[in-house]
Amino acid sequence: MKSKIFSFSNLSTVALVCFTLLMVFNPNAKGWLIQRLMSVGLFQLDIKESGAPENLNNISSQILFKDGSENITSLSDLKGKVVFINFWATWCPPCIAEMPSIERLYQTFKNNKNVVFIMADMDNDYKKAQAFMDKKSFSLPVYTPASSLPQNIFSGSLPTTIMINKKGEMVFNEKGAGDYGNKKVIEYLEGLSKEK
Repeated sequence: MKSKIFSFSNLSTVALVCFTLLMVFNPNAKGWLIQRLMSVGLFQLDIKESGAPENLNNISSQILFKDGSENITSLSDLKGKVVFINFWATWCPPCIAEMPSIERLYQTFKNNKNVVFIMADMDNDYKKAQAFMDKKSFSLPVYTPASSLPQNIFSGSLPTTIMINKKGEMVFNEKGAGDYGNKKVIEYLEGLSKEK
């Protein structure tokens, strides 16, 4: 009996191998898949108070970020504001996946003078990071680290997102991709922005 080259089994095996190779070698494809999983409810963030906030006031003047014009911003300069910091890289699939949701969150708060966003490119390549934002039509503010970062702020996992309240306390620290455009995150950030 003659075997069929184009059998369902053979075609599905080829499709599975191609899909696997695409996921392994193309960060945009992997990012796309993670975005689809976010849209069906996976990667939802559990926003809750996780014990006492970590006070960063004693080290905030040592944590520096640089924008595209070489302006330096220290965390101590931002005391009295809520600070949303996302540590990311252009080659990181989970970073790529969560970026649209961070853009939606940013659009919600971009006119709120009490909230500051810092998208910290951990490759320290501002031009490449800004080109990525421009290509994706994101308006998120890109920075690069201008100092070493303490382990409690950034331990090396990409993406990592932290939120700092107006008192200079880290109240949120999430490693891995998350859906930042969801209602719970918006309400949480809104609440932080209204605190005295």
